[in-house]
Amino acid sequence: MKFVVGRPDGTEGPAGRLGHFLALDGSTGAPVGLDFDRPHAALVVGKRGYGKSFTLGVIAEELARSPPIAPVVVDPMGEYAGLAAGAEASVLAEVIRNPTVAPTAVDPRSWPALVGLAPESGPGGLVWRAAREGRTIEAMGRVIEASAAPAADERAAINHLELAASWGAFDPNGLDAAALAGGAATVLDLSGLGRAPMNAVLRGVGETLYRARTEGTIDRLPWLLVDEAHAFFDGVAGETLGRLFTRGRTPGVSLVAATQRPDAVPAVGLSQADVLVAHRLTAERDLTALEAAQPTYAVDALADRLPGEPGEAVLVDDASETVQTVRIRDRETPHGGESPRASE
Repeated sequence: MKFVVGRPDGTEGPAGRLGHFLALDGSTGAPVGLDFDRPHAALVVGKRGYGKSFTLGVIAEELARSPPIAPVVVDPMGEYAGLAAGAEASVLAEVIRNPTVAPTAVDPRSWPALVGLAPESGPGGLVWRAAREGRTIEAMGRVIEASAAPAADERAAINHLELAASWGAFDPNGLDAAALAGGAATVLDLSGLGRAPMNAVLRGVGETLYRARTEGTIDRLPWLLVDEAHAFFDGVAGETLGRLFTRGRTPGVSLVAATQRPDAVPAVGLSQADVLVAHRLTAERDLTALEAAQPTYAVDALADRLPGEPGEAVLVDDASETVQTVRIRDRETPHGGESPRASE
């Protein structure tokens, strides 16, 4: 491939096929790849039905073919199970339904917010302390029961911990870095979980991968692909996503966040993304957010360059400081993002 997004001129290394350049007359040109040799922070945006999740699946397929990479797909809607059917296309993937993380994967200071308590409140302070001292939710409960806190605070803290236990998202033997950094792509099907436990799992997975690379306990470079990312930016997983946007590239953790609501992406995400794939957008607030992400080297407004057909996108690449129109290649594994139709 002559052009690889995210790669400085004159360098080489692993890359994945993303699609082809798109000419003004609608014809396709030279192939376009995505750099896998270096860590990246990327955004994929677009309104429903125009290829956002499809593009994330294409990236996942290519990552699954790259042995030095450990791709992890966070799937809130249950749309990526088809990746596991791609053995004939040399796409190796494993789907984990209703995944769990160890309670210790979520740092203690995040536990009060996770269960809906203010950290400065009596019950919130108890949960914070319990998460610091207990490795299981049961052990956290015993820490609270052994405290000399007021009975009302103790009852409230215990009740909130029992709520967290009912989510089914925590297990002392939950996902660890070794399980996430194996030889196949890992699809975390969160469609059976509510908003809070989904955030808990993503927080735990993101922190686990970041910590493992910082401490050097895994060799493969993790790529965390998050669909419907707007469901996480304002939850307890938002801080983890922000950390990966700003500091993930140093230990080698890449982040690809896909959303139909770019207005929900925090400013740090818009400013730190070195690759932007923008499909069609029509909502005023989303177009305004896209303008905020426009680099100085873009001659025309990004909103004016957005294509109108599904599968087409504007590609903004910081490495080459270019803005191109591309057509994303076809998926080679089943795509689960299509909505059912009455006519079918």
